[in-house]
Amino acid sequence: MSAEAQIRETIEKNDVVLFMKGTKMMPQCGFSSRVAGVLNYMGVNFADVNVLADADIRQGIKDFSDWPTIPQLYVKGEFVGGCDIVTEMTLSGELDALFEAKGVAFDKDAANKIREANA
Repeated sequence: MSAEAQIRETIEKNDVVLFMKGTKMMPQCGFSSRVAGVLNYMGVNFADVNVLADADIRQGIKDFSDWPTIPQLYVKGEFVGGCDIVTEMTLSGELDALFEAKGVAFDKDAANKIREANA
């Protein structure tokens, strides 16, 4: 199966997917750690794809999204963005709204605590 087909299948089979360096339990870069940390703290059930384990997937996801950096977050098949975008969306409440609109379960109190801590 091609890298593009693997990526497409992963995105279609999972409501939330984070293409990252490392895993959600053992991130291997600060940006991946930040996004995985937000998702974990908010109690979001997400699939993690370690791009360091497969060079074809690592390049393939950049080509697939036309986005040059890792991590990359997908929600219900839609590319959301990387670390900076996810951070901004978390702090503004846009990520909550996206999860609510897409029917993705998350801990609203935890999301509010993130915003309070960064106010």
